[in-house]
Amino acid sequence: MPRIKRSVPARKRHKKILNLAKGFRMTHRTLFRPANEALLHALEYAYRDRRARKRDMRKLWIARINAASRSQGMPYNQFMHGLKVAGVNINRKMLADLAVRDAQSFSELVAVAKGGPKS
Repeated sequence: MPRIKRSVPARKRHKKILNLAKGFRMTHRTLFRPANEALLHALEYAYRDRRARKRDMRKLWIARINAASRSQGMPYNQFMHGLKVAGVNINRKMLADLAVRDAQSFSELVAVAKGGPKS
């Protein structure tokens, strides 16, 4: 059987890795082996942190809702329970946005959660 030369597929594979490693520091962008290792780690971190970002954002929303509801005299857990009992189905992202941008609407939601007048 004839010998197979591997230069073309190897070069293609190396170029693909080195193109993905643009912006890395030192030899991690110029040499294949360090670039390959750095890229594997970078892809793992990216995968992990896409999920961690969702957790972080939820924590941020809860902190904002808690701060805004406490300023109205009601802690977060009672506020969320009051909304659930009142049948208000609004997610934490929207509640946090209301707390930051529209304090008047948020205070109306707090009144609804307290069992006060419904508007």
